[in-house]
Order: sequence, then structure tokens, then C-alpha cells
Amino acid sequence: MSKHDNFFKKLLVATSLGITGYFGLSWLGRKTIKTATNSFINRLMVDKYQENIWEFVSASRKVGLQNIVETNLRSQEGKLIKRPLGSPRHFPGFDSIMFNFAQLHRLPTDEGLKIDTEVLIGPQAKKPLKIDIPILISGMAYGLALSSKAKIALAKGSALAGTATNTGEGPFLSAERKAAAKLILQYNRGKWNKSEKILKQADAIELYIGQGASGGTGHAISDKNIDWKIKRALGLKIGERAVIPSTFSGIKDLNYLNHLVANLKEITEGVPVGVKLAGSKYIEKDLEIVLDAGVDFIAIGGSEAGSKGSAPILQDDFGLPSLFALIRAADYLRERNCKKNVSLIMAGGFYNPGQMLKAIALGADAVYIGAIALFALSHTEVLKAIPWEPPPSIVFYKGHFNNKFNVKKGTQNLAKFLKACEEEIQEGIRALGKKSLKEVNKDDLFALDPYTSEVVGIPLGYKKISF
Repeated sequence: MSKHDNFFKKLLVATSLGITGYFGLSWLGRKTIKTATNSFINRLMVDKYQENIWEFVSASRKVGLQNIVETNLRSQEGKLIKRPLGSPRHFPGFDSIMFNFAQLHRLPTDEGLKIDTEVLIGPQAKKPLKIDIPILISGMAYGLALSSKAKIALAKGSALAGTATNTGEGPFLSAERKAAAKLILQYNRGKWNKSEKILKQADAIELYIGQGASGGTGHAISDKNIDWKIKRALGLKIGERAVIPSTFSGIKDLNYLNHLVANLKEITEGVPVGVKLAGSKYIEKDLEIVLDAGVDFIAIGGSEAGSKGSAPILQDDFGLPSLFALIRAADYLRERNCKKNVSLIMAGGFYNPGQMLKAIALGADAVYIGAIALFALSHTEVLKAIPWEPPPSIVFYKGHFNNKFNVKKGTQNLAKFLKACEEEIQEGIRALGKKSLKEVNKDDLFALDPYTSEVVGIPLGYKKISF
């Protein structure tokens, strides 16, 4: 037998053994899985209910997995728990609102025509904040929530997309200012970020009265949640706690807000000065006070808004949903003849271009995005954290994997997301037969159910429209 024949014989034997082994292991594996599966299913079929594993499925459907997990956290901690990124509840929203198609009654806009999506925040200010798209990055605090890498990527991504980012209530981050084309400085209820040097670097200033996930509740930041670097950035003395009071110290003075707004406009030489509020039952009264103070813009957070962490009771059971807050705020601004002079920014629960454009049609000038901006920012970066840690650990200041976050990739991820949203919004405007974001209004909408029709004040889709 030749060497070649001997080689092919050995190869044939090895191949035969390999095939036999493969099918043998496959058979053994299938048999093992079948035995285990049959045993498990048999237990489900014969065990008494109080001993049956299905009892957990039944109980969890009754109580809810969210409540079971948070019950265990409360039992473990014995104190207030803080849930990140907002409520899992589904509040009345924009899903039952639809846009009209322009076809013959109104012709759609030619696909080659450029659509104007530019927005001026604070049009009456000496230096209005001009952005190319109606989407802003919401306030998320450096150090108290996000890492410096995440904040820089948010700033750079917003700059590439032609919009602005918000500092949040954390310490001022010079690298964020350098990275951002347009920066909104959040004037918080704490004592930091109040120097003229910092204020003069802002393209707009937002007085942080409250927000949708926590209202105006105050809190002290635990020492274990911040390190010496952040304490120093906050300007804290040795042994001093970082405290964010529930209100500004002089707010009970009727003229306090007026003087504060006027003073900030003077210091910054005319950038827009506005407020951020949580949607509330008495939203018109809150709006009356801030309008009388001479603000240039109003940002309102609905119940869908998120945060680094706030009590579940505040997220789930307090405040107005974004849709309700938007309708009431826009109506009140029209009643006061302020709609053209004071910009309205909505926050809370805006995750896709359809929701954003509907908010614009209902009276918002722009929307803030927070949680979805983090999802876009971290895109495939989260694969560095999961399955061992939750996705936010890649962007949170004390997240276990924040040092692995790639700023360049995060920047591109966010910029692409914002650009994609802009293109979809433009496509929607063309489908309405319009040429500018400013032309989109409530007349472009109809409702799928009577409840939404009544809340929003738009016709029902299943009824004939009278011309």
C-alpha cells in the first residue's frame, strides 16, 4: 500500500470517527435535554400549586415583576430606594394621535425641497439660542450622574448635529463647554455654578425649579456617591455635604424670581434665561409666575421624565404626563399672547421622531431627550458591560465600566441618531405637504379614540371632517 493510500485510509477512519462522535454527542445531548425538559414539564403538571414553580409565574403576573424586585430592594435596604431612568408605567401619550397624509386635497412636498427645521429658543432675547433641529440634550449631571467621558460625547454629538446640550445640576465641566457648540447651563438650587466666570460661558441659562421624575424635592448627596474630585468641583469644604435644597433660598419673596432672571440676563449680556418645571395640577399658576418674571423659555418635564435616581413613588404617582402638560402649557401661552415670544420645550418620554414631531404640532418649539440619548450614545458600547453589569454602567460616573467608554464612538453614535431623527422629521413634514417645521400644527392631526380627541382637541379619524 502506497503512502498516499495509507494517508487517505487514515483520513477516512478519522472522518468516520468524527462523524460518529458528532452524531453520538448530538444524540446524547438531545436525550439529556429531552430528559431534563420532560422532568421539568412533569413537575409543572403534577406538583401541588403551593409547591409548583409555576406559582411564581402566577404571582408575578398578579403583582408584577417590577413590584417584586422593588419589594426585595426595599426589604434589603430598609430605606428609600432610587430608580434610574424613570418610570416603567405607560402614561397616556402620543400613540393614539396620527398625522394626516397630503395627497390630492393638499399635495405632498417635492422630495428634493429642503425642509427648514431651525428653531430659535428665546426669540426675544438679545442673543437667542439658534439650533438646527428641534431636539435638545436634556440636563444630566456630571459627577452626580454621568462620567466626564459621557458628558463630553453628548456635547460633541450635539455639536455635530447642530443642537445644544444641557449641563444638568452637577459641577461645571470645562471640557464639556469646550466640546459643545451650544451649552445650556442649568442654574441649580445648590450653591455651585454661580460665579460670573461660569455664567458668562453659557449660551442659555435654565433655572432648575423642578423636573418630571422628582418634582422640586431636595436631597443631600451621600458622600459614598461622590469622590474628592467631585467635592472639589462643587466647591465643598472638608466635612461639608453636597445639598440641593427643595427651592431657591429667596423664592418666597414675590420679586425674587424677577430679580434673578433680570440679573442673569445682565451678567450674560442677553442670552435666553428660562426655567425648568415639572408638570403639575396647577401648571397654569406656575406658568403665570415665571412669565411675570420675564423668562425667555420654559422647559416642562412630564411624568415620563427620567433621572439618575429618584423615588419610584415620585416617578409613578406624581405629576402630569407629558401630553397633558404640553396641551395645557401651550394653551396658556396662547391665552397670555406669549406663544411667539416665549419658547416651550417639552421633556419626558420622547424616544422617536414621530413623538417629537407630534409634540411640535401640539405647541412645543423643541423637545429634550435624556434616556434615549444615552441609549443612542452607548449603542454597541454597552456590550462592554453586559451581561455582568447593567448597560448604564458604561456611562454613569461610578459605573464599573465607564473607563471602557469610547468618546469618539459615543460622539458618532449620538450624532448619527440625531441626524436620522432630523431626516425622519423632514420626511414627515414633506408628507404633510409643508416646507418648514414652523408650519406644522394641530390641524395636521387626528385622533384614534374619543378620549384622545377630547384631551388634545383634535377630530376623530373615524368621523367625517367638515370643511
